[in-house]
Formats: sequence, structure tokens, C-alpha cells
Amino acid sequence: MTLGFLARYREVGLLILRVGVGAIFLKTGWPLISNPDKWQGLGEALSAVGFTPSPTVAKVFGFLAALSQFGGAICLILGFLFRPACILLAGTMAVALAMHLKGGDPFGVLMPSLESLIVFVSLMFIGPGKISIERE
Repeated sequence: MTLGFLARYREVGLLILRVGVGAIFLKTGWPLISNPDKWQGLGEALSAVGFTPSPTVAKVFGFLAALSQFGGAICLILGFLFRPACILLAGTMAVALAMHLKGGDPFGVLMPSLESLIVFVSLMFIGPGKISIERE
């Protein structure tokens, strides 16, 4: 018996994961969503995936990235619109990862984006679990 009894707490573990990751993204997303001056720079990160937007379009995409991080974190915590939120968060993290890779950043710098991308893709398949607003 190697801690097999913990399997009965699967839903609690998933809740802890959702709330923990969601809280981190609330904390990192708030400065982005609350500061319109950062939106253009966020949107310009799309150039890492081959799309170089105009300043106005960059600002729109930057706002959408910030909304994805902050609003997606709320959805993650509540387990509401869970899979769409995971898809948007994974997309945001994929662009962030591409930006770091294109910039030649060391692994330690790109690692949070990569880890988050893996978590959101995994959660997209797993779902929010039973302890959530959304019922599967």
C-alpha cells in the first residue's frame, strides 16, 4: 500500500490545483488587466508566432491576453466555463513561450510559461471536477 488511500481525495486535489494555479494567475493577471499602458506590449508578443500587428491591433490583442489571464483565473477557480478558459490560457502561454524561445531566453526564464502551458492543456482534458460550479 503506497498511499493508495489518497485516491479517494482526487476531487479535493483537483480543487487545490485549480485554486492554487488560479490564484497565481489572478496575482500576475491583475497588473496586466488594470494597466492599459501594458496592453500594446503584450499584443506585440504575437510577432513571436509570425503575426506583427499594428499598434491598435496589438493593444486589442494585449487586452485579450490580459483578460485571458485574469478572467481565465477566475473561471479556473470557480470551475466555470472551465475548458474554454483553459484553451485561452494555454494559447496565451503558448505565445509567451514562443516569445521567450524567439528571444533566446534561458530555460529558467521560459520554464513558467512551459509549465503553465502543460497544466492548462492537461486541465482541459481532465475537466473541473465535481467540486465546481460547472457540472460535467
